[in-house]
Amino acid sequence: MKVIVIGETCVDEFIYGDVKRLSPEAPVPVFTPIETTSNDGMAGNTIANIKALSPESYISSLTQEGSITKTRYVDKKSNHMFIRIDKGEDNIKQLSWNPMIDIMIGSADIVIVSDYDKGFLTNSHLQAIGKKSKLSILDSKRKMDNSFAQYFTFIKLNESEAKSNPQFTHPGLITTLGAKGAKIREHMFNSPKPQETIDVSGAGDTFTAAFILKYYQTKNEFKSIEFANKCAANVVNKRGVSVPDLVA
Repeated sequence: MKVIVIGETCVDEFIYGDVKRLSPEAPVPVFTPIETTSNDGMAGNTIANIKALSPESYISSLTQEGSITKTRYVDKKSNHMFIRIDKGEDNIKQLSWNPMIDIMIGSADIVIVSDYDKGFLTNSHLQAIGKKSKLSILDSKRKMDNSFAQYFTFIKLNESEAKSNPQFTHPGLITTLGAKGAKIREHMFNSPKPQETIDVSGAGDTFTAAFILKYYQTKNEFKSIEFANKCAANVVNKRGVSVPDLVA
């Protein structure tokens, strides 16, 4: 199975620490770092999920030049995030299209677009990607427009993104609803209840990867959403951005 992931990637950095007092200079907590973890995020996390769920797949990617870093300062005991600092988003260059991209997309069994709308992809890029793809899913933060959306097999939006696109319709529109689960068209699928939701970071990437991989195997939307819900419920039980440790 050949999978291509297209979109912005970043480094997700988590600095875990301790807070025991307030600063005498201002009413803010004094944060003492204890440990730091980092991993690939955004489209990079989608790739990591594909590797975890389908290690035999051949994965290629198209990502931006330059780096984005998202640094989160988190209380180690409670997992409460104090602040997130993002760097590098202002220096993203637009994708320069070339004939090799057409070949890469056309030869892929699955095309996943993880679009954070940072300037790497344009509406025209998305239209071309959708037209060239055999099986595709778009997970995007931009305003939905049928000029490009109509060419994708599936569109994945979270609840907030769906509310920002109230008039948008698509036969393959999937809306993720956090702990409530996900829906496609009028069909609702409840999420398995995790024992404890520790961190929701990256759960959307897990859902997208799990859904489209399962759909490629089964061609069944409902089974694929159930599987994706299960995988997303698994990762929110872990700290930071992670991948599922189950395959079912």
